[in-house]
Amino acid sequence: MNSREKILDKLRSVPAPFPSLQPITSYLPMTPLDGRDPLALQSRFIAEAGALSCQMHSVQDGSEAAQIVLQLLGGDKRVAAWDFSEIPCLPLSGSLHEADVAVVPFNDPDVRAGITGAAAALAATGSLVMVSGPGRYRSTPLLPKLHIAIITTDQIVPNMESWLAQQREYDLQSFQASNINIISGPSRTADIAMELILGMHGPKALQIIIIAS
Repeated sequence: MNSREKILDKLRSVPAPFPSLQPITSYLPMTPLDGRDPLALQSRFIAEAGALSCQMHSVQDGSEAAQIVLQLLGGDKRVAAWDFSEIPCLPLSGSLHEADVAVVPFNDPDVRAGITGAAAALAATGSLVMVSGPGRYRSTPLLPKLHIAIITTDQIVPNMESWLAQQREYDLQSFQASNINIISGPSRTADIAMELILGMHGPKALQIIIIAS
C-alpha cells in the first residue's frame, strides 16, 4: 500500500459528520419575490434594473422598439450589433438601413453603441443573462460605451435559480457556450477613493427595451 492509499483509507475511516442530518430537498431563493405572475415579474425587473442605473423602455411592438433604438443612437451612423436573428425585434434591420446606420464588425473598438438581445432577464436582481455563441458576440454588450438590450416580456424569469432550472430541461445547452455573462447595470467601480464611477471598464449606460409579448 503506497502513501496515497494510506491517506485515502484514513479519510474513509473517519465517521461522517452529522449522521442524522437529512439531505436538503428544497431551497429558499437568495432574493425573495412578492409575486411570480408576468406583470409582477416585469414590474420587479423594471424596478431592480432602474435601481442599477439602467434606463428602461416598455413598448408594445418591434416597430416602436426600433424607433427608440434610433433615438438612442442619435446621429451615430455606425453601430455594433448581434445578428438580427438573435435580437427579438424584426423591424430593427430595416429601420437601421433606412436611417443609413451601418453595422460594423463586432470587434471595432471605436463604435459607441452596441445592440443585443439577451438569453433571459432576472426579475429579482434586474440582471440580463448573456450567452455567447454564433451571432451573439461577447464583446457587443461589453465594449461600446452604450449598450442597448432588447428583450421581450416572456424572457423575464423570477431569478437565477429559475433560469438554471429551465436550462436543465434542455440538458444545460447554454453552458456549452464559451462565455456567459450576468450583466447588472452599466459597468461600475468604486475602488478609486470609494467614489462610484460608471463606465470605467465597459458600458457607461445600459438602455433596456422591453417588448410586450
